[in-house]
Amino acid sequence: MVVVSGATGHIGNVLVRELLMRGKKIRVVIPTGEDITPLKGLEVEKVQGDIRDVDSLILAFKEADVVYHLAGIISIVSGKSDLLHQVNVMGTRNVVEACLKSDVRRLVYTSSIHAFVEPHHGTVIDERLPIDPDKVIGEYAKSKAQATLEVLKGVKQGLEAVIVFPTGVIGPYDYKISEMGGLVIDFVKGKISAYIDGAYDFVDVRDVVIGHILACEKGRKGEGYILSGERITVRELFLMLEEVTGVKAPSFKIPLWLTRIITAFTPLYYTLTNTKPRLTNYSIQTLNSNSLISCEKARYELGYSPRPIIETIKDSIQWFKETGRL
Repeated sequence: MVVVSGATGHIGNVLVRELLMRGKKIRVVIPTGEDITPLKGLEVEKVQGDIRDVDSLILAFKEADVVYHLAGIISIVSGKSDLLHQVNVMGTRNVVEACLKSDVRRLVYTSSIHAFVEPHHGTVIDERLPIDPDKVIGEYAKSKAQATLEVLKGVKQGLEAVIVFPTGVIGPYDYKISEMGGLVIDFVKGKISAYIDGAYDFVDVRDVVIGHILACEKGRKGEGYILSGERITVRELFLMLEEVTGVKAPSFKIPLWLTRIITAFTPLYYTLTNTKPRLTNYSIQTLNSNSLISCEKARYELGYSPRPIIETIKDSIQWFKETGRL
């Protein structure tokens, strides 16, 4: 039995699909009121539970051989530190406790590349970097660093756990429309008239899922594996989208100083318009941070091999069209 938390998320629902294709029996942990559209038509056992309630997890993990813990809050705005701590940190602590009490053979925890302390530009980011919640940037990164340390505490107590660190996930089956998915849709609809400086490492959600499974099968206890893809600039991303769709990429670049002024007002805009945040101070910091990331450890130890991101962009647009989102 394989149990998946966060199964309705982008990585989660693709993981469930891949595991089902491999003949695995799947149980998913569903919080009360959760939209289960991403799991529609999939043969999975659904149990009600919440990672903030350890007793519900102990019941959910009964007879589980493997647990994939993906449930969590992603936030690129400030002011959500309490919720991030409750869900990402305390929730992960509960998952570790429930795994130990339920004799789960292996836990695979989905952390984030932002859990690592970022080195100076030009220095490669790999698994040798420290994880220190007090030295990362932003509330989300801090919560993922703290949660990662909770898993490592569990390892010291005898838990068979491995940790994966994805970068910027993009790809099909994006039911809840992630920040990147929304950006792709807006581009195709001609809603983007300018771009900003910056770059990031993007990886196909399907490759991230394969990385999870490889980590479960081959990963060493207590080890972490970066699941990165391809580093591209914002301009290069838009040019790829232009190549795939024929929609002209914006040529006007917003200066960084002006972007910083704009992001001072965007939180109010997103609140008033009830729209999903995209251009925030944190997202600008991320795009201008060190994104020189290596997945060589995962390649060497697991056999991980991400595809070119242009393929991901093509498949994403095709999926958005097939599902009526474009």
